Amino acid sequence: MSQATITPEIAKLFQGKNFVSFSTLMKDGSPHVAPVWVDIDGNTILINTAVGRVKEKNVKRDNRVALSIFDHQNPYDMVAIRGKVIELTTDGADEHIDKLAKKYFGLDKYPYHSPDEKRIIVKIKPEKIYRMQPPPQK
Repeated sequence: MSQATITPEIAKLFQGKNFVSFSTLMKDGSPHVAPVWVDIDGNTILINTAVGRVKEKNVKRDNRVALSIFDHQNPYDMVAIRGKVIELTTDGADEHIDKLAKKYFGLDKYPYHSPDEKRIIVKIKPEKIYRMQPPPQK
């Protein structure tokens, strides 16, 4: 698969207060799907999770992922993406979860920070993008 491009229209879905269904592969090949907050940086999709969670373990073993996002005000405006995790980083992950808390909760700080938990950013390169738009209104 060649890299697919996130258009400005698709970027608006990621910039909005929309959740993503994030799918990774378990050790036995079965899917694991979780609703997550999302962010983008250019053509890279960013998911923030905690070290040791199923998502992180799965993408370390198999970097193939899929996700689906739709406009919560109009679910017919949706995008499905398949891609690969290109990087896992803890650099800036605490600040990133605070940014997401601002976007989704309207709070300056993520309210569930825990000293026992280390945050990590999962960076995803899209390889296949499918977009469905609602039909034109009359």
